[in-house]
Amino acid sequence: MQDNLFAVSGKVIIITGGAGVLGGAMATMLLEQGAKIVILSRRQSSIDEKLNELQTISENAIGFACDVTSQEQLEAVNRKILERWERIDVLINAAGGNIPGATVGPEQTVFDVSEEALRRVLDLNLMGSVLPTLVFGKAMAEQKSGSIINISSMAATQSITRVLGYSIAKAGIDMFTKWMATEMAHKFGDGIRVNAIAPGFFIGEQNRRLLTNEDGSLTDRGNTIIQNTPMQRFGEAEELNGAVLYLCGEASKFVTGTIIPVDGGFGSFSGV
Repeated sequence: MQDNLFAVSGKVIIITGGAGVLGGAMATMLLEQGAKIVILSRRQSSIDEKLNELQTISENAIGFACDVTSQEQLEAVNRKILERWERIDVLINAAGGNIPGATVGPEQTVFDVSEEALRRVLDLNLMGSVLPTLVFGKAMAEQKSGSIINISSMAATQSITRVLGYSIAKAGIDMFTKWMATEMAHKFGDGIRVNAIAPGFFIGEQNRRLLTNEDGSLTDRGNTIIQNTPMQRFGEAEELNGAVLYLCGEASKFVTGTIIPVDGGFGSFSGV
């Protein structure tokens, strides 16, 4: 075991959704730690903007516009990464999100949810992690080492109102994480680990208006969340980085099939 249990220097790390708030914070931190970073995002403009920032830290950052629900596009990216760096050490499946049609609005019932929107959210948040794992995980299987980090949610284990599609998909992520952890260890040895991080409530562009008003005050939903979070605040994107670094490095060498909450205590609080 190496001296620095959290060392990631030289590791090739792919981050889907790497131009977003959470994935972007992970990319910045890992690049600063000496890793070689590959960010994926659907839009080239988002990739370019994030790479401009990352390349002020190091030249070891590249990016590709890619739909994580397209196996063909993922395979093309996989070939380019292996041509450049010859290996893949870590995959972080941070791509995901929600759309209004897949949620139950304040004046709606579950029967108003759009079937099309629901399928899109399930596809992005579940298959958008399954497919990258199946594509990029092949290199790990061949080299018999690697770490796959999925992004779960508090919505995977608790019934959080309104977010139907997102909740179903993230519950699937938890089972996929455990299933793949077992499969990879049984078939390819103990050098490949599959885990997940379950963030609590972090404010991003997708949920800002759901949790805060225009003046910055909390909405009713935002207040309810804070009241049920023992630390009495929302998380900051950078507060996921410790768990990410742990799962990337040798410190978690005997850890697989776990879902690690980073939630300010939300998952442990009964509400009374």
